[in-house]
Amino acid sequence: MKKTLLPGLLAAALLSLTLPSCGPSATEGDDDIPTSALPPLPAAPDTTKGAKQPEQFRELNSVNATEDIKKMQQQM
Repeated sequence: MKKTLLPGLLAAALLSLTLPSCGPSATEGDDDIPTSALPPLPAAPDTTKGAKQPEQFRELNSVNATEDIKKMQQQM
């Protein structure tokens, strides 16, 4: 009996998982929910304050980063 119990339980579990999938699908469109289009997204704010961005960005490495930091620091 022990040899047939485990395969029987496994078959019952698989059968119970596959039976609900044989029913009507939920995407048939017979629901009564009204749908409407979403409003358009607002434009992204301009954080550059009108400044032009460079065509090509510099390579990100320690030498260029050090130069940029020195330019941003106040001169003594």
